[in-house]
Amino acid sequence: VQLVESGGGLVQAGGSLRLSCAASGATYSIDVMGWYRQAPGKQRELVAIIRSGGGSTHYADFVKGRFAISRDGIKSLIYLQMNNLQPEDTAVYYCNANGWGQIDYWGQGTQVTVSS
Repeated sequence: VQLVESGGGLVQAGGSLRLSCAASGATYSIDVMGWYRQAPGKQRELVAIIRSGGGSTHYADFVKGRFAISRDGIKSLIYLQMNNLQPEDTAVYYCNANGWGQIDYWGQGTQVTVSS
């Protein structure tokens, strides 16, 4: 499975961005896809996930009400709509897919920078 992210950039506090992640390869083996982020000097953390079966979602507490994860199953795409961005949201955002055998796949990451 290969993952390619897009949509990062620089935005002012209170602004919005939408990230996209396109999956290719053995996408039939994917159970869960999601977004993680890593800020400088910090560990990578979960932002949101969406399950292939049923489409249930889970969000980290710090993004509830501001971010929304969605998918286009036919195109193996997921999105992360980020609203009301704050400087503390600045990080590299990574797309993740978890497949059969609990194998993790990662994209190359996309930088999101929020200025105050």
